[in-house]
This record gives sequence, C-alpha cells and structure tokens, in this order.
Amino acid sequence: MDDLGDLGGALRRWRDRLSPLDVGLPVRAGRRAAGLRREELAHLAGLSVDYVVRLEQGRAEHPSAQVVAALARALQLSADERDHAFRLAGLLPPADGTVSRHVPPGVQRILARLQELPVGVFDAAWTLLHWTPSWEALIGDPTTLAPRDRNLARALFGGGTGLSRHPVRHADPGMPAAIVADLRAALADHPRDRPLAGLVADLRRESPAFSRLWDTGAVGRHVSARKTIEHPDVGDVTCDCDVLTVPGSDVRLVVYSAATGSVDAEKLEFLRVTRGQRAASSPTPAPVPPATS
Repeated sequence: MDDLGDLGGALRRWRDRLSPLDVGLPVRAGRRAAGLRREELAHLAGLSVDYVVRLEQGRAEHPSAQVVAALARALQLSADERDHAFRLAGLLPPADGTVSRHVPPGVQRILARLQELPVGVFDAAWTLLHWTPSWEALIGDPTTLAPRDRNLARALFGGGTGLSRHPVRHADPGMPAAIVADLRAALADHPRDRPLAGLVADLRRESPAFSRLWDTGAVGRHVSARKTIEHPDVGDVTCDCDVLTVPGSDVRLVVYSAATGSVDAEKLEFLRVTRGQRAASSPTPAPVPPATS
C-alpha cells in the first residue's frame, strides 16, 4: 500500500518531513537521516523504538487512540492529518463536543524555540500534554507521575502528589477558583467529554473545597503569579508564572520565567544546561501521555 493508504507509510512520510530543529533537538555533524529518526519519534511520543518499528512495518495493526494521539503530537500533525491518522488506524477521530488534546503544530514549533524556558502545555481540563526539557528540569519529570496525577485540578483538590516533584510555595490565592471556573466553562463547551465529566464528579465527591467552589459558582481568572520551587539541586527558585491561551485552540501554555541577570535566572540556566540537556537527549521512552483527564 502507498504512503497515503496505510498508517506505517504515513508515519514514515510525516517523520521524514520533520527536522530535529522543529522539535527542539540538536542537529549534529554527519547526520544522515533527512527527518526524525525512529528513536527520536519514539522518545517524543513516549513509545518504545521497537513499537514504532512495528507500526511502520505494519506489524502492529491496532494501536490505541492514546498511541495515535501521542504520535500526532510528536509528528506535529495538523488537525486534518491527525484525523487521517486515526482513520488509518481503524479508529474514529476525536468527536465534536470533547476536549481536544491536540497541540497545534505552530505551538509545538514555538515550544521548540522556547527550550530555555520551563513551559507546560495543558488542555481545557488542565491535563498536562507537552513540556519543554527546562520544565522537566525545574518541576521534575512528569512521566514519573501516574496518568491521572498529570492533571492540575486533581493536584490541587484531589489529594494527589501534585504536578511538581518538588515542594512549591504559591502566591496566588485565586488559583483554585480560577481552575474551578475553567472546568465549568470546559464542561459547557465540551458536553460530550466523559473523562471531563468524570473528573468533575470525582472532585465534587472527594474534595469539599472543590465542591464548595463549584456549587457557589466561583469565578476566577489567571493572573501572573509568583511561585517558589524548592529544588534539590539549586535551592529555592522564585519565578513568575504566566498562563497564555492559544486563540482557536483548547490549549494553554504555563510559562515560568525570571528576570534576566537575577540569581533565579542563573539557577534556571544552570538547571537547563544540566538537567534540561539530559531530559532532551534521554533515550528512555516515557509512558504515553494520557488521552483522558
């Protein structure tokens, strides 16, 4: 079958058109591959190299929706290409009325050029989808978390371990109300999303604080806030935390930064050069990011 008629051929074609620079990877002298290598795609998608090989060779015929979504993000597919990938895998594309977990290619290219900053990409349900190596260096490796714990609302209200692997001191008392307001808006915008409805039901049952904010119709908005991360390597790192929305998309970017020349900026740079480089080049595949909240 040709590249347009089978998933394996399409994956090869999409992989060949991406430059390592598009995904934030260095291009070293003597590189022969025109696009991404299989091991690079595997790492970006959180899959084993062997599984990517079997997919491209047509020996893994029934990938899950989570796998296809992870590959679509790693390959920076457009929404139409993502839907085509789902159909080639024998799956229905994500339906209208559900939360989109698709990170637009333009956002991924921006992230590839923002490697020096800790940036996390979240969907409308506040589930972490994508992150820069600097995010991993500052916050900790998200793949060490159980899939359900990669959700910010669960981290705040569900008694989970939290998205940060290190203690965080917040300076934004309005954040809980803002998260509840976001989830209420998401549920209105995506009434067919069962994982989102399940998340809200779980938190209303498990968290009196969440239930109170939900029942009182709490309204909040995200503003620039300061957070201090107690990092085991460099001590306290105080950053500005900003939430940036992407027009026409469900995703929002959470960006940590510090003033140029400050001690905190020097600590972020140290973490980027040390831990961040290991995160960017680690050959160990990470678990597939969850397709549910």
